[in-house]
Amino acid sequence: DDYLNIPLDEREYNDFIGAINAAEKYTGNEEVEKDRLEELKPFEGCMPIEDMALRGKDVARFGPLKPVGLRDPRSDKRPYAVIQLRQDDTEGKMWSMVGMQTRMKRHEQEKIFRSIPALKNAEFVRYGSVHRNTFINSPKLLNSTLEFRTKPGLFFAGQVTGTEGYVESTSGGLLAGINVIRTLKKLPLLSLPNTTAMGALFEYISSPTRTDFQPMNISFGLMPSYLESQEKGPKHKRMGKTERREIASAKALEITAEYKNSFLSDLSE
Repeated sequence: DDYLNIPLDEREYNDFIGAINAAEKYTGNEEVEKDRLEELKPFEGCMPIEDMALRGKDVARFGPLKPVGLRDPRSDKRPYAVIQLRQDDTEGKMWSMVGMQTRMKRHEQEKIFRSIPALKNAEFVRYGSVHRNTFINSPKLLNSTLEFRTKPGLFFAGQVTGTEGYVESTSGGLLAGINVIRTLKKLPLLSLPNTTAMGALFEYISSPTRTDFQPMNISFGLMPSYLESQEKGPKHKRMGKTERREIASAKALEITAEYKNSFLSDLSE
């Protein structure tokens, strides 16, 4: 109910992907960027639609165009694929197309998106685009406290460290801010354990053994407590994903509460 859903049958979907593959795209400005577009790596969690199309015809259908859990009320059948529109204003007059980050030129975007019957008469107020993330080589430069390895008292936080996402970048600002205060009070710096979501993420971006570093969101896959729970549960039954996440989350919240109390106690001294 949070989205408007545009169902596509197999022919419509295949035509859509084919048009994306054939569309003219913007290329990198070599005078500005000094590197070629094909050498840039798309972020896996926010990939341009044309990169998905290049990886395989069905990649988008198992990504942002996934129809799982949806049924066309006209036929009561699940569509082959679905383009979702997310409301962008309070009046419900402006909607964004989910998962349509793109380097396609504007005239190509309009032509391809208007080929979808539901969007034939749409007014396009903003076109799809991609942005480039600039980030430091955190595994080489930062400790898990987010302090610069070779310059004590210098802290980094936010997307520039390779923490992808609003919550992730904000949590880095929180940890860096806490450790600035601790530095001023001459207290030991705080490093969260990897059994918490924040601690696992900051361990990921600061591990000096990591090579070919790329940004990362918070993920249960970074947390040992979640991975360990993949072992056989009670009575040798394998636990489901939801149960494993609940166990890892409960453990993380318990540890976070302990760290919070310790931190507040330190600052009150």
